[in-house]
Amino acid sequence: MTDFLRERYEEVDLTPGQGKITATVSIGLGVLALTTPEFRAFYNAEVLRIALFIGIGIGFVCGFFSVLRHQEKRYGIIGMVLACMAALIGSGRLDVPPVEGRSLYAGLDYFILTLLVLALVFIPLERAFPKDPDQKTLRGGWVTDIKYFLFSHVGLQLISFFTIIPIQVVLHDKVDIGFQQAIASQPLWLQFIEILIVIDLGSYWIHRAFHEVPWLWKFHAVHHSTTQMDWLASSRLHVVEIIANRFIGYLPIFILGFSPSAVYAYLVFVSFHAIFIHANVRFRFPGIRWLIATPEFHHWHHSSEDQAVDKNYAAFLPIYDKLFGTLIMPNRLAAEYGTRASTKVPEGVVDQFLFPFRRDHRQE
Repeated sequence: MTDFLRERYEEVDLTPGQGKITATVSIGLGVLALTTPEFRAFYNAEVLRIALFIGIGIGFVCGFFSVLRHQEKRYGIIGMVLACMAALIGSGRLDVPPVEGRSLYAGLDYFILTLLVLALVFIPLERAFPKDPDQKTLRGGWVTDIKYFLFSHVGLQLISFFTIIPIQVVLHDKVDIGFQQAIASQPLWLQFIEILIVIDLGSYWIHRAFHEVPWLWKFHAVHHSTTQMDWLASSRLHVVEIIANRFIGYLPIFILGFSPSAVYAYLVFVSFHAIFIHANVRFRFPGIRWLIATPEFHHWHHSSEDQAVDKNYAAFLPIYDKLFGTLIMPNRLAAEYGTRASTKVPEGVVDQFLFPFRRDHRQE
């Protein structure tokens, strides 16, 4: 299946009028309509009922249009079938009972919903303001990256299990409640800034370690293996690196005791920002680019050009790279990406997962 997708759907554009876009929307909405109990706990029942049936209707219409226009009619048919299944299962009524307790899984609908929203934001943005106008919407490597995106969303609770729970177990009786209450009582905007400053300092050094410690670089090289930058490239992360970054990020949050509202605001910001700085956009942001990481700043981090290797480690605040001597910001945009010739990262999620554990490859 993967080879088929790579052969037929990599290095191609989503050209309007061919039925490809509507087939994708139809299948996506069809799957999204088959909600899971875990995700329903976050829905308003009436809003969910209306949204689902609107989504089912749009999905069916898009599937029908795709059947008329797309040579591969089966994709439109799949979308129509999924929409019909969702409608039949609902039978005109949708009950959303309260969900008690938590289980160790996340719904596929969360993945589809996030993917659709981000695609609707970033694909038009990249087409309107492309850094590389010749890069295809479905560029080489997107099939691999969509699998990483799937894992990071469907496996969200599994990742949290290996990060949040160990921190809670270790720190539950070792934190100063009074100190945490003082931190949480601060204005939300101040807490948000403090979270950025504290977490980015830790992220800077863990990121630098993943570059400069040879055995850690093997894991991080997976992220740098993409040779074309876009919003989906941010998802290509080895699971070991994901857990390490989440652990470093959650640790100061639990120790300092920031309020949930400030933490949620930070998480929303960091999620969108991490995708944005990988996007294939040409924005330069004069002035602002020295205060907060921009696509220009982070693209230089991914560049394989000699002057850019092991530079721009900060996730948000370039001041850390300035302070520690790793800042680079030439008066042009980066042009070449990927790992250098001395590090050969294989294609495919499974091979990339195993890559750091093998000894039969050269190191950078």
